[in-house]
Amino acid sequence: MTVKLRQRKKGDKISLYLDYYHNGKRTYEYLGLYLIPPAENGYLRRDQTAENKKTLALAESIEAKRKLEIKNNDYGFADQSRLKADFVEYMKGLADQRMASSGNYGNWDACIKHLISYKPRGIAFDRVNKDFVQGFKDYLDFDAKTKSKKGLSQNSKYSYYNKFCAALKQAVKDGIIRSNPSEQVNRFKQAESQREFLTLEELKSLAKTPAEDERLKRAFIFSCLTGLRWGDATSLTWGQIQFSKDTGHFIRFRQEKTDGAETLPIAEDAMSIIGDPGEPTHKVFKGLKYHHWDRHSTYRWITDAGITKHITYHCSRHTFATLQLTLGTDMYTVSKMLGHKNITTTQIYAKIIDQKKVDAVNRINLGL
Repeated sequence: MTVKLRQRKKGDKISLYLDYYHNGKRTYEYLGLYLIPPAENGYLRRDQTAENKKTLALAESIEAKRKLEIKNNDYGFADQSRLKADFVEYMKGLADQRMASSGNYGNWDACIKHLISYKPRGIAFDRVNKDFVQGFKDYLDFDAKTKSKKGLSQNSKYSYYNKFCAALKQAVKDGIIRSNPSEQVNRFKQAESQREFLTLEELKSLAKTPAEDERLKRAFIFSCLTGLRWGDATSLTWGQIQFSKDTGHFIRFRQEKTDGAETLPIAEDAMSIIGDPGEPTHKVFKGLKYHHWDRHSTYRWITDAGITKHITYHCSRHTFATLQLTLGTDMYTVSKMLGHKNITTTQIYAKIIDQKKVDAVNRINLGL
């Protein structure tokens, strides 16, 4: 194991930390010591120079002590050094691994920002115990705010806290901590959210309505007919679309969210939407993005079709599930087409169908 003293700019100060390298892995110990950076002209006052010299000497003495402990092979030192690593920096590394999925990364990023708000001075692993976990959960529950200064929704609390717990679980796997303190604290319950969807009539109307971005329109309608998530639709290549005489067209792919291998039949309407096939390695919806402007153009397209519901891209998946159940497809088959690991996830859509039955019955009104 090697250890080196390093510096990193943090706000208006320079943070000093130790960089440990062992068996191809890096961990960090933030010392809580800071240097004063030079002014814009590159100079420091004499008293500032003296303070920096004293701080640097203290950091170097800690570095020397750590090197001596490693040389002497003190029992348990490697574990102790990792426990001094910064938990927030560790979470940032885990979040970066999820950059390809905008929704998932966004939740990790939001969780990290709330964690920093909760403890802005940094968090070493050895401070993350049951009390810390309970405190962060209470912070999310009562103190955390959105950009509009409102409290977090139940599902936001549920999502952010789960990311926090997932990071601790991974830290156990990585050998940084011996046990996961979040297992001693009850988790948030997920709120039952309203899943907006399109009726068959609305979907037909939307398909006939011109859109500013025809590529986004084709992808949305395609997902309504197949149940593909945004991430799976944007990464879909022509080589993943196959054909057999017995089953017709189908997709062989691996779900981005669950990493499960799936085989999904494609209706002829869906095939006609995506047009003529391209090279096997080329994406079906090449260059498809979904930024701020795209949300506005999608909103205009939906309103032009006479639809007043709040529709996002993920509603296409809800539409597929709801229409399949409404048209008589059994729950088990719908669950398999959606790639759900547990049929209880699919049963959420059954509640929507039950409400539609109630609404249908109540249309017969004798005025009694």
